[in-house]
Amino acid sequence: MQMKIREFDFETDYEAVHNLWQNAGPGIQLSDSDQPAEIMKKLARDPDLFLVAVRNRELVGTVLGGFDGRRGMVYHLAVLPLHRRAGIGQLLMEELESRLRAKGCLKYYLLVTKDNQPALDFYASQGCELMPLHVLGKVIK
Repeated sequence: MQMKIREFDFETDYEAVHNLWQNAGPGIQLSDSDQPAEIMKKLARDPDLFLVAVRNRELVGTVLGGFDGRRGMVYHLAVLPLHRRAGIGQLLMEELESRLRAKGCLKYYLLVTKDNQPALDFYASQGCELMPLHVLGKVIK
């Protein structure tokens, strides 16, 4: 089975990616930021940090990254349930890290819900460390 990691293409990938996010489990919490107009804004900023994994023409995984010039951010790493534990998440993260590094990024952050132990274990296996922080947010629309 041939695996390819490539950049997200809005026209051909949005529906499949959004469906993957919706069905990935409780770890991915969708919001207004995941609607088409907001994704288009994201793509205008750094399209090279939105990646998809395709196996035999099927989109099986995705990761959305960002870089603000100082720190990186990882959003919505997801792999189809039938394709999990096959190294796809690791490949996506390795490619994203490579691209962040090429932009001069020294560190990235990601958010994981407290009850998502599989994600915590996965990110720990990738070298990520828990940080003793509180996360705050405010909707400003």
